[in-house]
Amino acid sequence: MTTPTVTARGAAPTAGVPAAARPRHRRRLAQWGFVAPAVLFMLLFFGYPLVRNVVMSFQHYTPKTFFTGEAPLNGFANWSAVFRDALFGKALWHTLVFTAGSLLGQFCAGLALAVFFTRRFPLNGVLRSLILLPWLVPMVVSGIVWRRILDQDTGVLNSFLDAVGLDGHTPWLTSPHMALLSVILVNIWIGIPFNMVILYGGLQEVPRELYEAAALDGASAWRTFRSITLPTLRPVITVVLVLGFMSTVKILDLILALTDGGPADATQTLGTLTYQNSFVRLDFGAGAVVGNVLILISAVFAVFYLRANRTEGK
Repeated sequence: MTTPTVTARGAAPTAGVPAAARPRHRRRLAQWGFVAPAVLFMLLFFGYPLVRNVVMSFQHYTPKTFFTGEAPLNGFANWSAVFRDALFGKALWHTLVFTAGSLLGQFCAGLALAVFFTRRFPLNGVLRSLILLPWLVPMVVSGIVWRRILDQDTGVLNSFLDAVGLDGHTPWLTSPHMALLSVILVNIWIGIPFNMVILYGGLQEVPRELYEAAALDGASAWRTFRSITLPTLRPVITVVLVLGFMSTVKILDLILALTDGGPADATQTLGTLTYQNSFVRLDFGAGAVVGNVLILISAVFAVFYLRANRTEGK
């Protein structure tokens, strides 16, 4: 009388699942249980805003919409207006120049410092810690400090140049020809520590035996760097450039703190243009369009990155 009861209780949770497949079934449920929170998080905080932004770019979305809830579809009117605006082309070009210049400067300086700190000398660790400071300071604070440093009339940099007999009246942030370069240089200063830390970690994984063999063969320092260091660091370099691109192409707070997109829109990028359209002009549809363009640029870069990694894997 008791045997059927025990069997029924034991079989109830896995009814319809063969006994041999029960461990695999439980393991798959456990895997989905661990993945589900991440999937839910991505859908709520990435998927929904992305879809909402795409829909908004096809709507006549104004401040009135927040009270009435009415945002009629207007087709490609927002896209057409943004692409016809001369400022969009200028902002796109500034974004490309800003991103390329920042990545190149940050990477070259970070790699040079990483190679330098692989040598053992007194205060090595202290100096590496001090170089991390620009990375730890909030970007808005860095922008405000550098705005004071680069001020044409009262800035520390011009005062120093004046003291050593050079031109101490350079309009670093007020000249349309100098402003973008100045912003790029400040962003390079901020990004150098990140590049140095990641590349320094990669250099620690390069086998010392390779350098010893190169030294025995009489290879020069440049030949050793080009034939051993760079190829070995290739996966780390890829990660550094991808993360650097993703963080640089959308920078907003640094430019707002330094120049607010000026002078004469000389530092206007897609990030600042999105902000201006949405929160200054209150044209949320146009702001969504520029935001979608930024997403498309990042997606194209991600596709090329994945394809390049796949090719290297083969």
